[in-house]
Amino acid sequence: MDRTELGRTLRTWRERLRPADLGLPAGTRRRTPGLRREEVAQVAGISVDYLTRLEQGRGPHPSDAVLGALGRALRLSTDERDHLFTLGGVRPPAPGTISAEPRPSLLRLMDRLTDLPVLLFNARTDVLAWNAMAAALLGDLSAVPPAERNMAWLAFLGPGSRVVTDDAAERDRLDRALVSDLRSSSARYPDDPGLHRLIATLEKGSERFARMWAERTVRVRHGDRKRIRHPQVGELTLDCDTLHDAFDDQMLLVYSAAPGTPEAEALALLRVLGIEPHGEVNGVADGRPDRAPDRRATPTDRLTDHPIR
Repeated sequence: MDRTELGRTLRTWRERLRPADLGLPAGTRRRTPGLRREEVAQVAGISVDYLTRLEQGRGPHPSDAVLGALGRALRLSTDERDHLFTLGGVRPPAPGTISAEPRPSLLRLMDRLTDLPVLLFNARTDVLAWNAMAAALLGDLSAVPPAERNMAWLAFLGPGSRVVTDDAAERDRLDRALVSDLRSSSARYPDDPGLHRLIATLEKGSERFARMWAERTVRVRHGDRKRIRHPQVGELTLDCDTLHDAFDDQMLLVYSAAPGTPEAEALALLRVLGIEPHGEVNGVADGRPDRAPDRRATPTDRLTDHPIR
């Protein structure tokens, strides 16, 4: 482990990013170039003190999980991620596993889609990145612990989302689509340890998932329509389209509405409102009476609900 070079590298890569690159609000008073340590630590799910010690070359030996989380938070390419692992004295992920590093070209595309909510996720349904509009529509995604920042985990084990699934048939359709996505991924990545752990966790923790998984149904989906219940703009139905990047097997999920519709006006309003103000909580879960919105404080004491599936 090269502590000195690891620290210098982490700081250099942190300073080249902007808050918008992570879907975070920029604020008005910034005295440091790039991202603050607090912002990187928040997205990576580690303490600020831990990141500070790593950057100062006096931190402990980081695990592969910590290095992977930092790689995702810093939006590293695959080559940069492997270099980070090497500096940290850890073997880089083996070929044939699902990449958890956002593809740079997809992040550049997200930068251009400033007026629409966009999520980037991989074949394991891990949420890798999001833009400011996605945070405004779905809640502060950086407040969700990285281990839970997964669409399937949130759907079957999480406390709820802003997706309206009070209709049993609608909930069944959305849940089966997620199970189908994981079933297809398990065929493409039979040796991915993270995918194995996720499926085992879901089977153990959710009877509903276990039942659907045993059915072995596979259905390719290219688009969808979902109802979102937002605490400020109300309920709106949006088109959900996925753009698939075959190189890294990652997908952009884009929410949109036809011009001139109430939903289009609501999205325009969200561009102005941004993430709800400090202390405001989405008082409505996802339509399921047995699930309440998340009430945990974030590192900035903002209370928020979990993101859409």
